[in-house]
Amino acid sequence: MSGENFRYEVAITRTTATALRMHRRLWQAALMLLPATAACGQPAARQGEAAASGDLPFTTTVAADFDSPWAMAFLPGSTWAAVTEKKGAIKLWNSRGNAPLIDVRGVPAVSFGGQGGLGDILFEPGGGKGGRYPFYLSWVEAEGETRGAVVGRGVLQLRGNQASISGMNVIWRQAPKVTGGGHFSHRLAISPDGQYLYVTSGDRQKMTPAQADDGLLGKVLRLTRDGKPAPGNPMAAKGGLASQFWTIGHRNLLGIDFAPNGSLWVSEMGPKGGDELNLIVAGRNYGWPNASGGSHYDDAEIPDHRAGDGYEAPKVNWTPSISPGGLMIYSGRKFARWTGDALVPALSGQAIIHVDLDGDRVVGQASYPMNARIRAIEEGPDGTIYALEDERNGSQGRLLRLEPAKN
Repeated sequence: MSGENFRYEVAITRTTATALRMHRRLWQAALMLLPATAACGQPAARQGEAAASGDLPFTTTVAADFDSPWAMAFLPGSTWAAVTEKKGAIKLWNSRGNAPLIDVRGVPAVSFGGQGGLGDILFEPGGGKGGRYPFYLSWVEAEGETRGAVVGRGVLQLRGNQASISGMNVIWRQAPKVTGGGHFSHRLAISPDGQYLYVTSGDRQKMTPAQADDGLLGKVLRLTRDGKPAPGNPMAAKGGLASQFWTIGHRNLLGIDFAPNGSLWVSEMGPKGGDELNLIVAGRNYGWPNASGGSHYDDAEIPDHRAGDGYEAPKVNWTPSISPGGLMIYSGRKFARWTGDALVPALSGQAIIHVDLDGDRVVGQASYPMNARIRAIEEGPDGTIYALEDERNGSQGRLLRLEPAKN
């Protein structure tokens, strides 16, 4: 694990906290033992107790090995899944049998380093005719000493044991490009009606741009399928880049998914503490860096969310940090009790967090230890759950298959 990843993705134990901060943290810990309720204007969801290994509701088997995997998506109507590797490769893996991995040709060049490299992958619904699968891909590109995320749209062609990318065009660029190697975010989602592409754009560790109208940093963006600002966006009247905004005031949004009722959720890394699960409501400001459940890395305080502060409070606030690496809202039936609920992979928390959703409310949580940094979670065509480990043994990461435990 690089020093930069450690600094920005792993919560560091406080050893120099002031008495005031210790008092606040002890109060937050006490709240986590109570049933879900509202506190100081902020919905407080109980953090479930970690389950012992023998109490896990699933069994785990190793399905494949990858090199620094970052994201995974199944090809529509197929048992093949594409896995992106941060250093710049895409590999196809088949959930049936023992077919060898297929290296995908034609992957765009990426700027690898820090938290940047090859990112998310998302297939358009209904693809697959003639082995052609239209898809979206995010990655990091460099321009001189600066870097930024981009999103491209192309076609993955699968013929037998050969796979290649054609027609890849960049349809969106993170602006402005800035120095540094963190908080690109660049997770992708397509709206349930298939009309719009949502992109998460992190604050790039610059903080204040998350509140600015003249840049895309620290935002959730809603675009047309070809990357243009979507009509009806809440800040379109401001013109310019603001016409892409769906919500503002975010830090590092590494998970995004739609629930069965059509609501949009994101998981977001806080600084020291204050990791969040947010219900995304068009036009809202989520507060970063002016409000947070965490504190800065130098232990400087950040005001907590409070009623009437003008900022949308998270539905879940994790302190100490779990470092959410992604988000999946389960739609299958194999894990019947989880249908419609959120699963959050935890990096520093080395766990999978189950967040029980009842419509737009969080009604409970449970944490399942995995003894590894979990980067992403994906649902297979038959409802099986897959988890990607992050940088196991320095650079490798395993794909894990989760099946319901037999009682």
